[in-house]
Amino acid sequence: MCLDQMMLFGKISQQFCGLKKLPRSRDSRYFWGWLNAVFNKVDHERIRDVGPDRAASEWLLRCGAVVRYHGQERWQKDYNHLPTGPLDKYKIQAIDATDSCIMSIGFDHMEGLQHVEKIRLCKCHYIEDDCLERLSQLGNLQKSMLEMEIISCGNVTDKGIIALHHLRNLKYLFLSDLPGIKEKEKIVQAFKTSLPSLELKLDLK
Repeated sequence: MCLDQMMLFGKISQQFCGLKKLPRSRDSRYFWGWLNAVFNKVDHERIRDVGPDRAASEWLLRCGAVVRYHGQERWQKDYNHLPTGPLDKYKIQAIDATDSCIMSIGFDHMEGLQHVEKIRLCKCHYIEDDCLERLSQLGNLQKSMLEMEIISCGNVTDKGIIALHHLRNLKYLFLSDLPGIKEKEKIVQAFKTSLPSLELKLDLK
């Protein structure tokens, strides 16, 4: 896919991500699920061509998330103004996936990311336990991840949260409005055992 096509696709996908937040009829759910799967599809050739950080940036912004690079204060929000330059220049440090349509089939984009320190998942309707399990199994993230926030993700349960103990350098974890979590005390004990230095903050019923 040429650069002009990529930019056009990015603009269209961002417009669709805005539209999907509007009320939708039951009959349209299959269409939006299919469309979001298209946005999340992994193009391994693209990853080889532009590097994992650039490819992951394209995936995240295409799905409505934003990223911040090492050495920069501002968040990158515009797909069509992603920075260009040497492939090793822009490394993703933080990801804010609030209201995004990222889903498990896209998580292979994270495999090559070596510098991600913080991830915020808020109101991510497609985030499920298998997403968190996949994330926690990535060796690079096990080394680099320091902070994580999971808020209002209705499909996340105790199983997915407990899997995060594999992120062995995690220093801060905030969990809020997660109705799928049923055994709060079990989670607290699991992290006390596996990550005793973790600052765990809960805002759960």
